[in-house]
Amino acid sequence: MLAIERRRIFMHEMIASPQSDKFVIVRPGEKAGMQIPRAMFQELSSAVEADRDIPNWLLEAARRAWSLELGGRSSRESVLIRPETAFNYGRASWEINKGCNFNCEHCYLAERKFEGLPWKEKQELISMLRDAGVLWLQITGGEPTIDKDFMGAYEQAYRSGMMIEILTNGSRLHRPEMIELFKSMPPHRVKVSLYGATPDSFDSLTRKRGAFNLLMKGLSAAKAAELSLSMSLIITKHNAHEIDAMRALGREYATAVDEFSNISPTYDGSPEPLGTQAPGFLDKSAVFSGCPAGHTFFHVDPHGFVTMCKIGRENPISLMDEGLEGLWRLPAIADAQMLRTGGCSGCQLSGSCRVCRPLAKAYQQAKAPLESYCQHEGDAP
Repeated sequence: MLAIERRRIFMHEMIASPQSDKFVIVRPGEKAGMQIPRAMFQELSSAVEADRDIPNWLLEAARRAWSLELGGRSSRESVLIRPETAFNYGRASWEINKGCNFNCEHCYLAERKFEGLPWKEKQELISMLRDAGVLWLQITGGEPTIDKDFMGAYEQAYRSGMMIEILTNGSRLHRPEMIELFKSMPPHRVKVSLYGATPDSFDSLTRKRGAFNLLMKGLSAAKAAELSLSMSLIITKHNAHEIDAMRALGREYATAVDEFSNISPTYDGSPEPLGTQAPGFLDKSAVFSGCPAGHTFFHVDPHGFVTMCKIGRENPISLMDEGLEGLWRLPAIADAQMLRTGGCSGCQLSGSCRVCRPLAKAYQQAKAPLESYCQHEGDAP
């Protein structure tokens, strides 16, 4: 009965939202979306407000994009309209709690304390994210699903018209209440981290006996429920010899697979995670070409402090104290953190650098060897 009530109260078929100077229509659980002009957005908004019929152009577009038949459906029940805001933030990530049921050796978090905002303030925070214009919300941790308020926070964010991505270790995906939550209110993406293909490698990196078995229970439950998962393969010295088996697991359970082999220090510059780097697996492919962090995207920690991103945490802004007005200061704070300092000042090879400035600063503070982050190694100034 609870699942039925959730569907009836919270479910919407589509979300229509401003995004910077554009207007988009998206559908929870679907990758495809559409961009529409302002006139169509205004027409749709008026139809929903008056609960008139869904415009014919949207009926046809929904049929083409998602094979969704909306004929005879109420526009107010089918479409959630996100209003325009004064802010330009379409995306955010939120560490609901840094606590974790694993103790991963490679983790970039300096501390993993289980603490954060009480439920009432979490509710206020989600409302502020909505009012800042956030459509795409990533909920992370620690392990977000172990927070006692995770399910309630997910429901509120979903009800507010957000496309939600969950970053998880998969250890609680097997729980019936978690499966039912994601079936009744589809996330945009559930992204599971894979730390090995066997109990030996997986449990060694996570430093938790039984961690691999918990993951496999979660993957099996998600597959049985036909949930769409993506997977991040975290390549380290513990599992590099199993890379083919890890890829096979990814193909079996996920619709999309990424690989990550560049291990970073903690965001405050502690070098401990660097010891897990797998020799020969440093990715040297992508040149850093800029980042919208602090301008169209921001990060929120468990206490409601906003920073440009998960790594660039200087001069945090307290949303709980300042409210949304504090976001007006964020672009300047972000720009200051993108300036080249230390050993990177005046580098003649900066045009081909592959590391953003906040991350490079963390590497420098950790006194990491150049080959672990500077693609020019000894040639860099």
